[in-house]
Amino acid sequence: MGPQYFWGNGIWIFPIIMLIVMLLIVFLIFGRGNFRPPWWYDSNKYHNENNEHETSLEILKKRYAKGEISKEQFEQMKKDILN
Repeated sequence: MGPQYFWGNGIWIFPIIMLIVMLLIVFLIFGRGNFRPPWWYDSNKYHNENNEHETSLEILKKRYAKGEISKEQFEQMKKDILN
């Protein structure tokens, strides 16, 4: 038996080793959850982009709901916005 028999019968090992190495690399990059590729959007970032396009009335309602302004101030500002 020469070396050609060893390589002929053992050639199946290389694809399995490469598959294991590739799976290990994929797990190290994506499996821990620390890295997100650019095509995955961050839900908080997407939500914040929508907040940039809020109307002034929506912002005013949120300020009133948080208690930053009183009812009288809210009514006056709302009247100013709508007129």
